[in-house]
Amino acid sequence: MKLRIIITLIAVFTLYTCIDPFSPKLKGYDSLLVVDGLITDENSKYTVKLSSTIQDQNTSPEMVPDATVSISDEDNNITFLDNYGNGIYKSDSLKLRGISGKKYILHILTSQGAEYESEQCLMQPVPDIDSVYYEKDQELVNNGTENDNGLRIFLNSKAGNDNSYYRWAFDETWKFKIPDPKRFDYIDHNTIVPVANVKQYCWKIRKSDEIIIHAVYPGQNAQIKKQPIFFIASDKSDRLMSEYSILVKQYSISKDEFEFWNNLKKINESGSDIFATQPFPVISNIHNINNPKERVLGYFQVSAVKQKRTFIPFSDIVRLHLPFYHSNQCERIEKSPAEYSTPYGPPVTFDDLYSMFCITSTYSFIEPMYDPETFMLDKLVFAKPECANCELTGTSAKPDFWIDMN
Repeated sequence: MKLRIIITLIAVFTLYTCIDPFSPKLKGYDSLLVVDGLITDENSKYTVKLSSTIQDQNTSPEMVPDATVSISDEDNNITFLDNYGNGIYKSDSLKLRGISGKKYILHILTSQGAEYESEQCLMQPVPDIDSVYYEKDQELVNNGTENDNGLRIFLNSKAGNDNSYYRWAFDETWKFKIPDPKRFDYIDHNTIVPVANVKQYCWKIRKSDEIIIHAVYPGQNAQIKKQPIFFIASDKSDRLMSEYSILVKQYSISKDEFEFWNNLKKINESGSDIFATQPFPVISNIHNINNPKERVLGYFQVSAVKQKRTFIPFSDIVRLHLPFYHSNQCERIEKSPAEYSTPYGPPVTFDDLYSMFCITSTYSFIEPMYDPETFMLDKLVFAKPECANCELTGTSAKPDFWIDMN
């Protein structure tokens, strides 16, 4: 669960329990435990994050270290999670793997001796995803006064059981290119050498923090068709300027968890403004064993999962006649010493020019420029560091799943 979700939970609790809307106070205790845990039937490590907040709603949550965290199933098999520090606890994938149809309970013992336990949670089966696809679309922005053009990503799923509840999350990965990669290292005006590895292409990775849920009630079509997942405005980011990939994950959830996410979504959409809508109680499925009245934030999520990936090449953006993204943050600066020399002082050298931009300022040296007739050094080229090295905003390590389609 992202920090934004946790902060919203804190705001929800504050709104739900406050007496004075301008100076909310929480009664009975100074801090609240915040739990973010998810186990699935995937063969992977499961993570539980523990943090706490205090009465001041403007204070950031603090991580809860040195707790003992375990997960048990209905057969009383208990798996203890490893403490990774800073409130992060992870399972061993060889010791714990969720099984659809089984029930699980999360147990937490803090270093202060407080004991918490989740309700017994059934891992619901989840149907396969048929397809993840995209279409040209528009989205209203600025209070409905303007349209953004771009792509909307949809999902089709096979039919599940009646009275089924779903949640979707996604991981984005996209390849991007910086306009002026650093190609040379400046030693002095006589020694300018090419760099061994030009960092022009990298990948950005982002996990979703949107709340995407859906309920299928008895009598409705159990097959999910054209479920909206995500909209990308093609001219608002560099996502679609080279190649883009999205991995969509489909979770089966209980009715109670559906209500948890649905109420949280309502609070998000209302902007957490107590004058815009009535606050919704966002109830956790975790409680203090010895103090049932203590409120706990967050939810222990137990879900089977299916996933599917799709790629979007830049050629499709061209084919669909979508507007391109143009960054105005990257300026290529070409300078010669003569531009800074004055008749009242010594001439400015190339070394002075380099020092001016790269030592006393925060630019990166990109490459030299030579006079086409004399082949003498004529100018030095500079750019902002993030426009010269793609690793400052991404990673140059190509993902294992990546397929170059352009």
